[in-house]
Amino acid sequence: MNIQRVNIYALAILLHIFSVLSSSAQVTKPIINASLVGTVIDAETKEPIEGATVQLEAVTHSVKTDRNGKFQFVTGQKLPFTATISYVGYVSQKNVFKTSPAIVELKPKSNGLEEVVVVGYGTQRKADLVGAVSKVDASKTKVIPEASFDTQLQGNVAGVQINGGTGIPGGNTFIRVRGSTSINSSNDPLYVIDGIFVNNTSLQNSAADRTTSPLADLNPNDIETIEVLKDAAAISIYGSKGANGVILITTKKGKYGQTAKVDVELSQGFGYAPKKWDLTSGSEHALLVEEYRKNEGLAPVFTAGTRGLPKDQPTYDRQAILNKTAGFKNYNVAVRGGGDQTVYYIAGGYNDQEGVWKTMGFERGSFRINLEQKINEKIKVGTTNTFSRSKREIGRAVGSGNTGGLYQASVDIPTYLPLFDESGKALNWVNFDNISSLVNNTDNSANSNHYIGSIYGNYNILPNLVFKTSFSVDYNIYEEREYWNTNLLRGIANNGEAIASYTQSDFWVNEQTLRYNKIADRHSFAILVGNHIQSSTTKNTFSRGTNFPNNSFKLISAAANQTVDESWGSNTMLSFFSRLEYNFNNKYFVEGVFRADGSSKFAKDNLWGYFPAVGLAWKISKENFLKDHKVLNNLKLRVNYGIAGNQSGIGDFKYRGLWIAGEGYPDIGTTELPGIKPLQLANPNLKWEETAQFNIGADVGLFKDLIALDLNYYNKRTTDALLEVAVENYSGFQSYLSNYGQLSNKGFEIGLNANIFTKKPFNWISSFNISQNKNKIEVLPNPMSFEDRQFIRIEQGYPLYSYWLYNVQGVDSQTGDLQIEDVNKDGQITASDRKIVGDSWPKFFGGWSNNFSYKGFDLNVLFTYSFGNNVWNHNRALGEQGGKLDANRVLFATQLDRWQKPGDITDVPRLALKNYDKQELSRFFEDGSFLRLRSFNFGYTLPKSLISKIHLDKARVYFVGTNLFLLTKYTGADPETRIERGESQNIQGYDFASPPTPRTFQLGINLTL
Repeated sequence: MNIQRVNIYALAILLHIFSVLSSSAQVTKPIINASLVGTVIDAETKEPIEGATVQLEAVTHSVKTDRNGKFQFVTGQKLPFTATISYVGYVSQKNVFKTSPAIVELKPKSNGLEEVVVVGYGTQRKADLVGAVSKVDASKTKVIPEASFDTQLQGNVAGVQINGGTGIPGGNTFIRVRGSTSINSSNDPLYVIDGIFVNNTSLQNSAADRTTSPLADLNPNDIETIEVLKDAAAISIYGSKGANGVILITTKKGKYGQTAKVDVELSQGFGYAPKKWDLTSGSEHALLVEEYRKNEGLAPVFTAGTRGLPKDQPTYDRQAILNKTAGFKNYNVAVRGGGDQTVYYIAGGYNDQEGVWKTMGFERGSFRINLEQKINEKIKVGTTNTFSRSKREIGRAVGSGNTGGLYQASVDIPTYLPLFDESGKALNWVNFDNISSLVNNTDNSANSNHYIGSIYGNYNILPNLVFKTSFSVDYNIYEEREYWNTNLLRGIANNGEAIASYTQSDFWVNEQTLRYNKIADRHSFAILVGNHIQSSTTKNTFSRGTNFPNNSFKLISAAANQTVDESWGSNTMLSFFSRLEYNFNNKYFVEGVFRADGSSKFAKDNLWGYFPAVGLAWKISKENFLKDHKVLNNLKLRVNYGIAGNQSGIGDFKYRGLWIAGEGYPDIGTTELPGIKPLQLANPNLKWEETAQFNIGADVGLFKDLIALDLNYYNKRTTDALLEVAVENYSGFQSYLSNYGQLSNKGFEIGLNANIFTKKPFNWISSFNISQNKNKIEVLPNPMSFEDRQFIRIEQGYPLYSYWLYNVQGVDSQTGDLQIEDVNKDGQITASDRKIVGDSWPKFFGGWSNNFSYKGFDLNVLFTYSFGNNVWNHNRALGEQGGKLDANRVLFATQLDRWQKPGDITDVPRLALKNYDKQELSRFFEDGSFLRLRSFNFGYTLPKSLISKIHLDKARVYFVGTNLFLLTKYTGADPETRIERGESQNIQGYDFASPPTPRTFQLGINLTL
């Protein structure tokens, strides 16, 4: 992809245009007929400050600044004037005004409570929040070499469980905000980028076990801040879209009155798989097979006259062919700035990541342009735009269990079997491809052309009344291609096979909001009303061709046999929402939210869903009995309750009875006549899934906020769960979507931020978070099982992601046989004795970050951890059985710990068929707890006295290492790896054939010109 260089000429032309616009803009005319006129702005952002107090000396009354930051005094006196300017969250200052009009710049206080956070359709001071909102500084996370920003958030937000964990660049991320609220509907959070609702559902169609993330198309370097909205007070403004939490992304913008700055970031590095699967050698494999055959009374297969004796067996390392040192590089350049009327941010980026397995990789080129223009004092317009083109090398049907699996070809074949014959011809074994043939004949990729953009306009109708309108689009064209040539088993079976998939996703939103706010003495009041209109359309064309003339022809049009399938789906939504905010004396806070959503996914009688929320907060530390407390300087109690809906992830026409065409049938005298058949049962009673949430929390500040605590307890309950319910076979259908099921999530979150050492030049800030979520299915008509052997089960009274297995109670030290619990006490071990033995939810999870700085040096160290979760090790379940311990399938080295004689204490049973005729054993459901050194970021900022000589404002060099340390009892390659089945989100905690998270090292440099 030829996008590694940013077009400097285009940037220069755009810069020239904006500098002309800025210089030619008219200066705002001062307010006349006033003795003193001025504007109060933020010293850092240059944005106007509304509600600041201006108090003249020798004048009894004060004035407040309006929405534009303007104030005026009519006193009849003459200049100069002395005035004190103050605003909550800013350092008060005394100014002597010698001219009018004047500009006053207030500096923000360093106190984190005065920090401004983004909430739904607006911003609030952190100190004024009624809801639970967590803010992440993207500059701290963007250096982690992950393609998608959501994976970079891992360990940084309390209550948010994140697991990238596939080792596949650009792969999908498992993320849950306060647990899972749905069984069949989506559990993914809502993503909003600069007010744009974006699609995070994979458009992947061809690769079986792996889905890709459209969020990886967004360049993390363009992100300024990320806010995560978690409780009802925070998410209810988004109604049916917010049930699973909301992640708000704010991208970088220029600042008014800022001279042009150029930011350049260059980094390169490499990564590798820190752990591989530990297999038996050729001789060890043969020894185990012979021991098994002897125990079963079978004749040996490794003899001098056949394959050779066990001790003579060679060892071939197929994993060495699959694995590689993966390079990656990341280049970004951005230009930002602004004048009195115009601000701009223009950026280009290139990212290239190789996978630790050959044939895998991710490549992205991106371009962003954010503009904002003040037309006059009342009108402001702007646009945000990001264009990206991404290429994904997905690999050969990873872990699909068929002949094309990379894992099967490198691990599942016994190590004593050779890769090539004496003539150099690749050898295939056990119905798996030769790994060398597979990695050298890969032709499987996907290209994404993705645009996310918006236009918006603000109109200040009155000083305190603002109207905003916006129109945004998320448009994605996703193309996939595969070709299996005749050097591979799948290609041989079909004389060449090609697959092509073309998916177009078009999602647009139009919104209008009207906000009024009033600040008067001790009262603050704001009301927001708005409407939301959206439409989503997805089209797909999937085609397949087999039987090609030769491997030079790869287009489906060259195939003798061709099939094609088309699909189309569309849905619309209309919403109305409002929010009322009131606080008295910055001590008592009330917030009410109401949203009504109408969705085309439901019949007219259930079209609308209504979602209210109310929140209260009390800043107890403002009360007289705590006002001057020497230790406790801040204490705020928060409580809220609300209802959110969900209809994401279900089909566009699920309430309707549908028929499908394309069903031909023979007739006398003709070849075939067109026909149709029933596809889906109607359910006109289908309605919204609803999740009610209660939250109580507290914000605590100690020793002038040197220590800050964020505490939350929540209780969520989902009712009318959207669930595929089984129907009788005589109906001709297997199931239909209905509202039947309830589930709950309860948990707590603790966030701790401590300024441990703040005396310059050394600083040490430590942040720690820990969370717990308890998930439980409260109501379910019948148990539901997933996966080929129904390992995963959803059952009333148990959590989602529970595993239904034979409960192994140990290995008898005298006989060496497995001891399996006889659940029904009938003296036999049958399928009736399987039970739920645990689930994949952790008991606790979180992260611990430490930031150190000394003069020009800085260091960030982030640990992530999970405790009490279990992982189904499917690789081990297969690798300790070896196809019932024959000579044709792999055996893991853990098999060497088997029972051999009376008195042996081990969890690996005697090599006998009775101990290996079942795969669904709890001994393969392992403890997946871990502590990981997620990232180590060390940098040095060069002194300004040095870099100013070469006309640089800032220069920082840095080193980043990720996944440098992992402490776990899990025997697999990585406790966070997992598979994904496209047909079900309920398969979690399942490790099969996934590359591990790589260990990476990179060097980089940041420059500001």
